[in-house]
Formats: sequence, structure tokens, C-alpha cells
Amino acid sequence: MTRIEGFPPGYEIAPMTRAEADQLGDWAAEEGWNPGLADIDVAWGYDPGAFIALRQDGALAGGASIIAYGGTAGFLGLYILRRDLRRQGLGRPFWQDILRRHRTRLKPGAPIGLDGVFNMAPVYAADGFTLLYRDLRYEDIAQGQADAGAVALDRIGWDAVLGYDAAVSGLDRADFMRRWLTVPGGKGFAVRSESGAISGYGFARPCHSGYKIGPLYADSAEDAGRLLETLLAAIAGAPVALDVPEPNRPAQHLVEARGWRQSFGCARMVLGANSAPPVSRVFGVSSFEFG
Repeated sequence: MTRIEGFPPGYEIAPMTRAEADQLGDWAAEEGWNPGLADIDVAWGYDPGAFIALRQDGALAGGASIIAYGGTAGFLGLYILRRDLRRQGLGRPFWQDILRRHRTRLKPGAPIGLDGVFNMAPVYAADGFTLLYRDLRYEDIAQGQADAGAVALDRIGWDAVLGYDAAVSGLDRADFMRRWLTVPGGKGFAVRSESGAISGYGFARPCHSGYKIGPLYADSAEDAGRLLETLLAAIAGAPVALDVPEPNRPAQHLVEARGWRQSFGCARMVLGANSAPPVSRVFGVSSFEFG
């Protein structure tokens, strides 16, 4: 084994195996991140090259993913070191190697985004990441009243749904979202404007505990509320979480008015130019791990 600069003997960095990706997902659950039950299936099915392993004597020592969306943008998540190997100087060189490897998978100048815990933001900033805003997690027990005008996603053409997603997210991720929005046990709905065009859609996916709603995109707070009520009715009684971009005050009001508690948060950061549209239509992000 060739020795890697910055690491003791016995370490290697290489593409992950599928079994290692599943192990990384298990670690995310152990960290309390409550990933979706099918998150690894979706991400691996879309972009297996996104997953990078740090190994110690052949065993998984750390991992991360940077999903490449059409080569025009990437999103970094699931960056985890095995607990017994933390605070030993391994994280920094592994982090820098991850970024170096994934830049080669993206077009020159393509931005890389992430949602990082607040106390790590200065570390990411040292490598050129810029803080955009905070994403705040709100939680409650689902209860709602379905809106008569909300339509299940499987009754709406995929071109319309994915076109709306691209317009709001600014990402070329149709193949990824088609997988995301069809996971087992997921609940998705859309609402339409008077013209018949989609004016919002939302999706709830089953997680290790309850559900997470994301994305929740809408042209207005009224449409977002209709979607939220419908999603909550579909998963009534289950714990539920929604990650809200702080600059979208109507989105915060939507959950705060319902008495939801704020439980967690992340710093949304970007390396390179920010090409994403304003978050005025983002009432809930898709995920902290994949953007």
C-alpha cells in the first residue's frame, strides 16, 4: 500500500464499495442525523462515484460524498470520521483530498455546496467556503388536514414536477429527484395555480425515526401551507422534521405558528460562485446531505 501524505502508515483513500456506503449511512444514524431509510439507495443509484472511503488497514475509517449534479454543481455530505479516530489530525487531510478528487468530477468553476454544523463553519471557510445562510430544523408530531386541491405526485407528469424542481433549486438533478421522490413509503403532493401550472410541491420520506419533509417548494406561503397540511395528514401521528432556510421568514412563520420546536441547524455554505436562485420559494430544503 502506498503511504498517503498526511496519514500514518496503513491508511488509504479510495472509492467506496456499496457495503461501505451502507456502513456510512449507519454511522450517520448513530450520529443522530436520522437519515432517510432509502437515502443511500438513492444517492448510490444516481452517483456511486460520489462516495469516498478512508480506510485503515482495510477497514472503513471515514467517509463522505459529493453528489455531482450534471457536472455543473456538487453537494458535500455524510462527512464522518470513525469515532475512535477523531482528534488525531486525520480529518483535515482527508477533507482536502475529498475536495481535490471531486473537483475533477465537476466542470471548472462548478460550485460545491454543503450544510455543516455551525461550529465547523470556520474550518470550511478556511478552505474557501462562503456562508450563505442558516438552515434551521423544526420538529413536531404530524397532524394536519389534507387540502382538497393537492394532487398526489404520481398523478402529475414527471416533466412538470422535475421542471419545477429545477427552477426552484437551480440544480440539474432530474435523475436524482426521480429516485428521491419514488422511495418506498414516501408521500408527495403538488398544488396548481389557476392556469393549471404547478405552483408548489412537497415530499415526506420515511427516516429511522418518523419522517422528514423535503423538498417543500412553493410560489407562496399559502401554497406551502396547503402542501404542509396535506403531507402532515398523510403521515399523521409520526414524528416529523422540516429544514427551513432562515432568510425565508414566511417559511419560519409557517412552522412557528403551528408550535413546532427548533431542534438543530446547519450553515449552508458554498465553494465557488453561488448559482442557486433566491430561497423565497424554498420552504423546506431537500436534505442536509444532498442539497
